[in-house]
Amino acid sequence: MQFVKGMVVRSKSGHDKGSFFVIAETENGYALLTDGRSRPLASPKRKNLIHLAPTKTVVPPQRMTDSGISLILAGFNSRVRTS
Repeated sequence: MQFVKGMVVRSKSGHDKGSFFVIAETENGYALLTDGRSRPLASPKRKNLIHLAPTKTVVPPQRMTDSGISLILAGFNSRVRTS
């Protein structure tokens, strides 16, 4: 699957393993990731594409704001959290 701007992805490795992010940009085998809260669009996280698992969800361009992204990801993160 090809990674595109706005796609929701899950981190497969690192200290953020299991967390969901939205791709803000892709460049030379890396993605710039945002979650709208700790990683806003103004300072995205750079991560290698091989460490990401794609989902079928793509955020529409009009929702690509910090608040829009955090609202969309809240649903993903609430489904994954287990005790």
